[in-house]
Amino acid sequence: MSLSQAERARYARHLALGEIGAAGQEKIKAARVLIVGAGGLGSPAALYLAAAGCGTLGLLDCDPLELSNLQRQILYDTSAVGQPKALAGSERLAGLNPEIRIVPHVLELVAGNARALVAGYDVVLDGSDRLATRYLVNDACVLEARALIAAAIHRFEGQLFTYVPGAGPCYRCLFPQARDGAVANCAQAGVLGVLPGVLGTLQATEALKLITGIGEPLIGRLLTYDALAMRFRELRARRDPDCPVCGTHPSISEPEEPPAMSPDAALAAVRRLSVTDLQGLLRAGGHPPLIDVREDYEWAAGHLPAAIHIPLAQLPARLAEFARGPAPMFICRSGGRSLAACQMALRANIAAPANIEGGMTAWATQIDPSVRVA
Repeated sequence: MSLSQAERARYARHLALGEIGAAGQEKIKAARVLIVGAGGLGSPAALYLAAAGCGTLGLLDCDPLELSNLQRQILYDTSAVGQPKALAGSERLAGLNPEIRIVPHVLELVAGNARALVAGYDVVLDGSDRLATRYLVNDACVLEARALIAAAIHRFEGQLFTYVPGAGPCYRCLFPQARDGAVANCAQAGVLGVLPGVLGTLQATEALKLITGIGEPLIGRLLTYDALAMRFRELRARRDPDCPVCGTHPSISEPEEPPAMSPDAALAAVRRLSVTDLQGLLRAGGHPPLIDVREDYEWAAGHLPAAIHIPLAQLPARLAEFARGPAPMFICRSGGRSLAACQMALRANIAAPANIEGGMTAWATQIDPSVRVA
């Protein structure tokens, strides 16, 4: 797939990179990338992939644009409020780069259409904000042998993970399934507007690396980002031989709709406690176990005397210790990793784990300024 003179002018800075050059740019031109969720994560990913010359770019989203989306969803402007995101986003991308093909999918990803949609693309970027959708996308990618670049955000923290068929763990290996509603979404918990810009841009970076074959993708590595500390961390992950979709003896042969939770059940699944609530429990005594899931250096910088230190990566192997008795409370720096810990606890059949919202940052700000937070 050769490049035209106009394309050579447009992508001149890529052509100047020896690692990409004309051959790499032709691979980008031939690539087919599906973006699931044209929101905070999908916006920057779509813009950069379109600008890079991704030949076919699918944009999947069934929601209309709302005014509150514009705080972080930079693919749109105010005039697009009320329009379907997939259509408004496609129009914007076509204006950015008329050399590429934009395919809007104004529909909801469900078990019945997930495989067919994924099969039409080479690489899938998941920027959805529902757990159910994340598992559907993962399962469809595993079953169709498609690469997946998944990102998620919460308040001030984000995470990024890349799955390549046959080369490492899938999303289920890292996050055994929790029911939808167990983790608060952006509307419930809030999100720093620039946060999805960081993670979405990293998703586009991973996609271009996979397409061109350069660099080292995030296979078997979970990258986390803490905007408040301006710090990236990396957690190693292995393929789970018992994974129901990519394991040695998989039990999932088709994407499945996970059981939904009623609003009441969702509220009961993960208890949301403020640092003021925690302070009251600690003063009263006899409180449930408080588990600090931060890394060693964060713990060493400052922690609550009543806390038990178990870094998040070690938590799955330790959850059996808390299977009996009061459900544990989890705390981290600002609330993102502790929510992931709650999800792990639910998977281990520990009912109603508690997330300390705002984490140690909120404790230092609202309760005890002498506590140092790394």
